[in-house]
Amino acid sequence: MQIGFIGLGLMGRPLALHLAAAGHQLHLWARRAAALEPFHGVAATCHANPAAVAAQAEIVFTMVADAADVEAVVLGADGLAAGAQPGLIVVDMSTIAPAAAQSIGARLAEQGIGFLDAPVSGGEVGAIAATLTIMVGGDAEVFARVQPLFEKMGKSITLIGPVGAGQVAKACNQILTGVGVMAVAEALSFATKSGVDAAKVRTALMGGFAGSRILENHGQRMLDRNFKAGFKSWMHQKDLRIVMEEAHRLGLALPAAAATAQMFNAMVGSGLGEEDSVAMLKLLELMSGS
Repeated sequence: MQIGFIGLGLMGRPLALHLAAAGHQLHLWARRAAALEPFHGVAATCHANPAAVAAQAEIVFTMVADAADVEAVVLGADGLAAGAQPGLIVVDMSTIAPAAAQSIGARLAEQGIGFLDAPVSGGEVGAIAATLTIMVGGDAEVFARVQPLFEKMGKSITLIGPVGAGQVAKACNQILTGVGVMAVAEALSFATKSGVDAAKVRTALMGGFAGSRILENHGQRMLDRNFKAGFKSWMHQKDLRIVMEEAHRLGLALPAAAATAQMFNAMVGSGLGEEDSVAMLKLLELMSGS
């Protein structure tokens, strides 16, 4: 199959390589030439702009930073819509607001282009291992065409509902993971400040109701002081901003998410934006004089 992929960063690059390994012909575009270097040894053609990608591909995946980037790549002057073949499907795997996904999907539908919003969870490790959770919004028939490709990227793939529903599910995911990272950082900080071995506290907590994948994975990374970015703090800041904007639109109280969003704001303001979200522990230490 002829597959387009735009957005070849930490997450997009391994996903595109999985598709190439499965025997698909890739059509790529990137703003930076360096992003294309890992594809020199695979069946991939690099193009001058997104429109040229769309002219060759049956399905195009995008995975970029925010809604403005998605709109530019998909609907801009040289965007995917400008070069689309009949029957093209665009799959956006970025994390953007549900309303933005719905708007993009509606505008593509006017041109006969299928659209799925398909944000993911699992970070760079999950992308490399092809074990991502993929949350999809869109038409069931369009989803059925793309599902075999999703299966090359992730293990848990769920059609949530119509366009935008995938982004709602991702927002829920970011509430739980953001608040979870904050809670684990607070617990380990409390243990350390109390003069207790935080590693032993984590081991004890893993055996009870407080046990979680975040305590298991992120907690261990905090103990190891492994703050290398798998999911950068500025990305979680951006995602929680989407959550809070949607909460304001809905008139919905999300007090734990709001407090956590402020902490991610502080991480970015403190120069920790490029570090992993587990660097929340470093911020708490800074605040507490640890």
